[in-house]
Amino acid sequence: MRETLRRGRAVDIETTEAIEDYVKAIYSLQHGGDEAVTTSALAERLDVTPGSASGMVKKLAGLGLVDHVPYRGVVLTALGRRLALEVLRHHRLLELYLTEAFGMPWDQVHAEAEKLEHVLSEELEDLIATKLGDPTVDPHGDPIPRRDGSIDEPHTRSLSDLAPGDRAVFLRVSDSDADMLRYLAERDIRPGRELEVVDKQPFGGPLFVRIAGSDHALGGALARAMRMKLL
Repeated sequence: MRETLRRGRAVDIETTEAIEDYVKAIYSLQHGGDEAVTTSALAERLDVTPGSASGMVKKLAGLGLVDHVPYRGVVLTALGRRLALEVLRHHRLLELYLTEAFGMPWDQVHAEAEKLEHVLSEELEDLIATKLGDPTVDPHGDPIPRRDGSIDEPHTRSLSDLAPGDRAVFLRVSDSDADMLRYLAERDIRPGRELEVVDKQPFGGPLFVRIAGSDHALGGALARAMRMKLL
């Protein structure tokens, strides 16, 4: 049984690692907006049974962290969103700290941050943020929520949606697939890089992009995971 955690100043409720994992997952599936999330999508995201997800959703509703949307699923309440953003702040600061302080590769920091995000105190969070100069993005380009719980979620497009001839800046990529991150790192493809789509194969096939004069083939799943800002 997971230990009950006492939150610090940001969200003054008793919670658990499981509760924090669920609100973070719902926030991600809502894409930072107010989309309803189904129990089945939540179960798939967290690799649990639909019954387990349904039971936890009821618990979250009882704590005032989610609201039910009839026939659609659940959405985070203001309190649930605040908790999700606090956990995300911990996670993304830890990822950046592990990268900056210890030189840990960006494909390894996600797993470590998943463990540490639940036990990071607010005091240590503030020290890390100050040490890093109050950063705005993590190593994968994801925005870091501010101390007050606000966050800037820039509008992005999937690389897979771009057409040949489009030019864009690579802004962010999911941190959950280590193999994808290693593939990109081996080719020095990181957030902040400008690229041009040279060719695009049909039916979900690979895209061919040019970065700093070199051409790279990026598979459909990887292209869908990479988020861009058009130039």
